[in-house]
Amino acid sequence: MSENAGREALYSVRGSARLAVTGLGLAGGAWVLRAVWHIRLALAGEPASGPPDQGAGRHRPLNSLEDSYHLVSTAGGILTLLCAALFIGWLGRMRDNARALSGRPPRHAGIWVYVSWFVPVANLWIPRGIVADIHHRSAPDRKLPVVVNVWWALWLVGMVTGVGLMYDGDTDDVIARAYHGVTTLLVADVAVVGAAVAAILMVRALTAAQLVHIDARLRTPGGDPLKETVRAFDRD
Repeated sequence: MSENAGREALYSVRGSARLAVTGLGLAGGAWVLRAVWHIRLALAGEPASGPPDQGAGRHRPLNSLEDSYHLVSTAGGILTLLCAALFIGWLGRMRDNARALSGRPPRHAGIWVYVSWFVPVANLWIPRGIVADIHHRSAPDRKLPVVVNVWWALWLVGMVTGVGLMYDGDTDDVIARAYHGVTTLLVADVAVVGAAVAAILMVRALTAAQLVHIDARLRTPGGDPLKETVRAFDRD
């Protein structure tokens, strides 16, 4: 790859980082709200009529608290999907820049940026590996920030103990869990909210580290910025 080609391949990540942070904040807030409703359901206790899902395909009418939880859960799901799209958008730009800065292809094929979160077993380590690889290629002189491992540990706890993208039950099942075993739901809620906060710190740290090296790449040996390229970055 020539120096000019490398420069042309660099993208601004400031805007995508801001969007990812916003999405993570919204998703984290949504999970805080879910945790509040889990506690409310647990304190209210299961009605005498039993759980919403009565079995054999029969469902009883929801009470007002259960009905409001459905709304909270739906809103949380929408915000989580929005967050995922914004986070992956940031990750893709960071990956492209890391490839341009290092002059070497990424460790994992591009398709893994999208599917690694859902493929069993692979989803336990490949997403973190993609993030770590981006950092190592973007800023080889810097150690991987501790917050990356904190984010991933919390994400795994939330994934294996709770509900969300990795949970195959419906909302009524979650309501029943809140009535009879809210502890695991709350552990998952705390882990997911913590993961969102850690991810915000991670996005900021990795973006800042990459921008330092991008700034160095965008300067001539004499120290003058390459005006056209810098102008493209400033527009973001």
